[in-house]
Amino acid sequence: MHFYIMTLFPEMVMQGLCTSIIGRAVEKGILSIDAVNIRDYAFNKHNSVDDYPYGGGAGMLMQAEPVYQAYQAVKEKISAAGPKPSSGGEETADVRGRAEEGKTPRVVCLSPQGKTFNQKMAEEFAAEEELVFLCGHYEGIDERVLEEIVTDYVSIGDYILTGGELPAMIMVDAISRLVPGVLHNDVSAEFESFQDNLLEYPQYSRPEVWHGKRVPEVLLSGHHANIEKWRREQSVLRTARLRPDLLEEAELTWAEKEMVIKFQE
Repeated sequence: MHFYIMTLFPEMVMQGLCTSIIGRAVEKGILSIDAVNIRDYAFNKHNSVDDYPYGGGAGMLMQAEPVYQAYQAVKEKISAAGPKPSSGGEETADVRGRAEEGKTPRVVCLSPQGKTFNQKMAEEFAAEEELVFLCGHYEGIDERVLEEIVTDYVSIGDYILTGGELPAMIMVDAISRLVPGVLHNDVSAEFESFQDNLLEYPQYSRPEVWHGKRVPEVLLSGHHANIEKWRREQSVLRTARLRPDLLEEAELTWAEKEMVIKFQE
């Protein structure tokens, strides 16, 4: 999967993402991350990309043209990278046609006005081959370029940050973990928090007793069916205690619903 992050601070993005699991996936070629510096597309000698907003108001606004030119550069990179020729080495008419038209990528604008990012959204984005993030700064971005290039508006929460870089990094991390081959154990991505709208069950490692607290006996039993049953019950109960709002869309059995009712009494 290919991520393109349009930003005024490419070093911040690359330093934050090219480490740990995501960094190893980039080294293996499973992911690619390209931080595109919007300042490179400024049209003045000072590389300025902001100006005062029409109508007055506090702060500065990112101008439309540098953002648009950065987007066009990303679009050209995506078109140049694919599609691949047919197995016979010759391009089909369909392939040639799509290459000439140029592929239109999905562009995510990080904004508190967008839909709140969640696991289902991460799964949807993980199905894309390329994903472009637009990171705003100052008081925002000229509305005209947003109308022209943005396909999705996404927020990571109801609060204001100084820019879109941190939200973009959070989303790249969450989405990347769902790309096959990124995690050492791909199964782990399927059984973590928010799977089936339930929080993850509690987990334990050695030693068996720590600060007087023992690992639950069922986890030491070796009985896999009992362990899975216990984990499911714990997920339901933990969700009822910490995030009861998630249970509204969770698929629970009648027994689990009764368990939640008793827990909440």
